[in-house]
Amino acid sequence: MADLNPRSRERAAYTRSGYPMAALGIVLVLAVPLLAWVAAQGALRLLFLVPFLLAAGIFVLVGLYMLQPNEAANLTLFGAYSGTDRSEGLRWANPLVRKRRLSLRSRNLNVAPLKVNDLRGNPVEIGAVVVWRVRDTAQAAYDVDDFETYVKVQAEAAIRHLASSYAYDDGEDLPAGSHTLRGGMDAVSAALRDELQARFDAAGVEVQDAKLSHLAYAPEIAQVMLRRQQAEAIVSARHKIVQGAVGMVEAALQGLSERNVVHLDDERKASMVSNLLVVLCSDRETQPVINTGTLYT
Repeated sequence: MADLNPRSRERAAYTRSGYPMAALGIVLVLAVPLLAWVAAQGALRLLFLVPFLLAAGIFVLVGLYMLQPNEAANLTLFGAYSGTDRSEGLRWANPLVRKRRLSLRSRNLNVAPLKVNDLRGNPVEIGAVVVWRVRDTAQAAYDVDDFETYVKVQAEAAIRHLASSYAYDDGEDLPAGSHTLRGGMDAVSAALRDELQARFDAAGVEVQDAKLSHLAYAPEIAQVMLRRQQAEAIVSARHKIVQGAVGMVEAALQGLSERNVVHLDDERKASMVSNLLVVLCSDRETQPVINTGTLYT
């Protein structure tokens, strides 16, 4: 089945340097009054050449156009694409050809923060900065209606799809090694570039860089998620403190036993372990209690 909407392909247009053509046009225009003067001196047979010289000079001059660095011009003749001129400076093409200039410079697109749902369904705000440029001028001009609007709309769609594919932060419900929006910025940026490029190909646009510029929980759940993060941080810190305290108690008991400083039975060891863990794991300063009796009274 034939493609009902084949993609355009850029090709080089046949154009010339505009400097010699400008000189030719000026010479033709300046020759008009001289020829008219000669005809007035008696050579009336040359008078009919005056309108032809004037028309030829105007025809040549109308075909001139200027291209800046990193600028191109799409040429169309009676609605048919004739090619693209990427040469900078003064250029000349058939005056009947319509010329549409396109910038080939890199452009920044700042996508304002969007409210979307992440992989867990939590509402988050996410924004991005995209650096892009026109790669194929024919596709940009003729395959989409307005390539700048197309880039903006498709960028927002890509960011929404990206946010729904990743969780905002780590959690026990995620497989090991999973990337998140907050913790896997490099992987997320690479995925965003691939997503954008796949969408921009239809418009002949190249993605040069794309990174998240804004990432936060939506205001309605920000406080709740902040308390959750604080709770997870406290649990993680307590876990490390307990692990360290157990190691220190073990080292203390082993040192006392090896040096024969004191002989402790199981009950006294349990009491010592309890006291040491309280001292090492407490988040406040401990108050010593002096026992003037024995452990058993």
